[in-house]
Amino acid sequence: MKRELWFGLSLMVAILTVTAIFMPWSNMSNGHLGLLMLSLVVVAIMLGFPTAFTLMGMGVLFAWLAYRSGNPDIAVRQTLDLMVQRAYSVMTNDVLISIPLFVFMGYLVERANLISKLFRSLELALARLPGALAVATLVTCAIFATATGIVGAVVTLMGLLAFPAMLRSGYDIRLSAGAITAGGCLGILIPPSVMLIVYGATAGVSVVQLYAGAFFPGIMLAGLYIVYVIVLAKLKPHLAPPLPMEERHIDLPPTAAILRDKVSHRVLPGLIGGLKGRRNLGIPAGEIVRQGTVALLPAIALALFLGLTWHLATKPVPIDETTGLVEMGQGGGATESADAGGLAEPPADEESAGGVQEPKSNGVQEPPAGDVKEPPGAAKAAPPAAADAPAQPPATDADGERRPTPTWYWIILGVSAVTAVGFYAIFTFVRLEVFKMLLASFFPLAIMILAVLGSIVFGLATPTEAAAVGALGGFVLAAAYRQLNFTVVKESVFLTAKTSAMVCWLFVGSSIFSAAFALLGGQELVEKWVLSMELTPLQFMLLSQFIIFILGWPLEWTEIIVIFMPIFIPLLAHFHIDPLFFGLLVALNLQTAFLSPPVAMAAFYLKGVSPPHVTLNQIFAGMLPFMGIQVIALALLYIFPQIGLWLPEVLYK
Repeated sequence: MKRELWFGLSLMVAILTVTAIFMPWSNMSNGHLGLLMLSLVVVAIMLGFPTAFTLMGMGVLFAWLAYRSGNPDIAVRQTLDLMVQRAYSVMTNDVLISIPLFVFMGYLVERANLISKLFRSLELALARLPGALAVATLVTCAIFATATGIVGAVVTLMGLLAFPAMLRSGYDIRLSAGAITAGGCLGILIPPSVMLIVYGATAGVSVVQLYAGAFFPGIMLAGLYIVYVIVLAKLKPHLAPPLPMEERHIDLPPTAAILRDKVSHRVLPGLIGGLKGRRNLGIPAGEIVRQGTVALLPAIALALFLGLTWHLATKPVPIDETTGLVEMGQGGGATESADAGGLAEPPADEESAGGVQEPKSNGVQEPPAGDVKEPPGAAKAAPPAAADAPAQPPATDADGERRPTPTWYWIILGVSAVTAVGFYAIFTFVRLEVFKMLLASFFPLAIMILAVLGSIVFGLATPTEAAAVGALGGFVLAAAYRQLNFTVVKESVFLTAKTSAMVCWLFVGSSIFSAAFALLGGQELVEKWVLSMELTPLQFMLLSQFIIFILGWPLEWTEIIVIFMPIFIPLLAHFHIDPLFFGLLVALNLQTAFLSPPVAMAAFYLKGVSPPHVTLNQIFAGMLPFMGIQVIALALLYIFPQIGLWLPEVLYK
C-alpha cells in the first residue's frame, strides 16, 4: 500500500483512538456528543465522503438527538425546521452572489489561452535572472491564479506548459514541482479570492476589508517564493541552469531588423536615425512613429504617474471659513450675538423658565452696518449673489496657492529620471519585442485585475458588483483573443454552476452542522476548555494557528473554514483579537491545505499531467520547502501586523 494511504489510515486510527479513550461513555452529555460528531465528521471526510452532504447528514442526525433530549414528540419537526431555516439563510446571503461571478470570470480567462503567451513573455523578460524559468512560473501562477482563483486549473495548465520546459532545461524535478504547486495555490490568498468570501460570510467580517488586508500578505508570500528560487539557483546552479541562448532567440520584424543593422541596436537612436526618410532605409515614417509610440509608453506612464503625484503632493489644503460663527454656548446675549453676525442665545431668565421660548419679533437683528434690514421676525437668509458678481472660490489655504513641492518628490523625480535614462540606454529592439509580448498578454490581464480589485478596495463597487465587472472583463478578454464562442461559454457556465453549487451546498451543510454543534453545547464545552487553560492572546493565537496548520494535512481549506472557524471565532472577543487580522492569518495558514500530504490536491493535479517518470513523492518533497516559507510568512505577518492591517486602516478607518 502507498505511503500516503498508510499515513491517512494512521491519522484516522489516531483520531478514533483518542476519541474512544477520552470520551466519557458512561456519563455522556450533549457537549460530548458534539465533540463526537466533530471527530466523526473529520474521519468521514478523510474516508472520501462528500464534505457538504457529510456535514448535512451528521448535523441533521445530531440535531435530532439534541432536540430529542428536550422534547421527543416534536424533535423531528424541529429538526426539519432547522434544515429549512439554515438553507434559507444561505440562499439570502448577498455576499455569496459574487462567488459564481468570480468563478465565471476565472473560467473565461482560463479558456482565452492567455497563459501560454503570458508565460513566454515573462520567461524572456526574466531570462537574465538566476532560475528564470522558475521565477517566470511563479509570476505567471500568481497573476493567473489571481485572475481565476481556481487552483486546479492553474496547476494543471502550468503543469502542461511550464513543467516540460523546466525539465528540458535541466531543472530539478522537486524544485520545478514545488514552484508550480506553490504558485498555483496563491489564488486562494490573493484577492479576488473565493476563500476570503467564504471566511467573511462565515465570520461576519467585511469582504472588502479582507480583500484590502490580504493584498500585501499575498504579494509578500509570492515575493518570498521568488527570493527563495533566486537564492537557490544562485547557490546551486545545477538545480536551475540558465536559459539556453537558443531559447532566448526572438525573430525581429523586417523594419526593426533593418534599423538594428543599419542604425543602432538600441530603440530610440535607431528610430531617430530611421527618420532620415524612405529613400535612405526604405522604411515608411508611419511605421517608425508607431514603433516609437510603443517604445515611449513606459516614459508616458512614468510622466503621468509623476504628474499625478505632484498634483496630490502640492494640492492646496482646504480651510473651512469660520468668519462670523460663534461657538455654541459661548454667546453672552442678543447684542453680542448680533455684533458677531450669528444667532443670539436665549436670555438667562428664559432658560430658567424651563424651556426654549419663542423669539420675540426683534430677537434676531442684522448687524447695524447700513445694509437693508430684514423684516422683523423673519428668518435670516443669505443675500442672493449679484448677477455680475464673480463666484467665490472654495476656501483654500491663506494665499490660495499650491503648497511647496516636498523634498521627497524631488528625490522620487530624480530616481525616476535616472531609471528612465538607464532603461532606454539598454532598451534594444529585442527588448522592444518582449515588451510588445507583455503588452499583449500581461497588461490586459493586470488591468482587469486592478479594475476589479480597485473598485472593491476604494469603495466604488461592492464585491458582487465588481465580480460582475470582472465577468464582463473575462468576456472582453476572450473576445479579444478570438476564443469567445458557444463551446467556451457553455463549458464556462457548466463549470461555474458546478463549482458554485459545491460551495453553496458546503455553506448549507456547514450551517446545519454548526447549529447542531451549538445545540449540543459543543461550542460551550470547547470555550470552557480553552478558557480553563488561562492562555494569553499570544498563546491562543499560536494554539489556534497550529491546529489549523495540522488540520491542513488531512482536510481541504473548505472543510477547515466551514467546520472549525465557527468554533474559533466566538473566542476572539475574549482574547481581544481582531477577526479581520485572525482571518488574514488563517488565509495565509491555509495555503498549507493544498501543499500538505496526504490530501495535497495540488500534487495530484500536477501528477495527472506530469511525465511518467515523475513520482508523487518527488512532488511532495518539492512542496515541503515552500511550506516552510509559508510558516515564515505567517510569523512575519504576526510580528508585523501592519503588513495586513495598514491598507484597511488607511482606506476605511
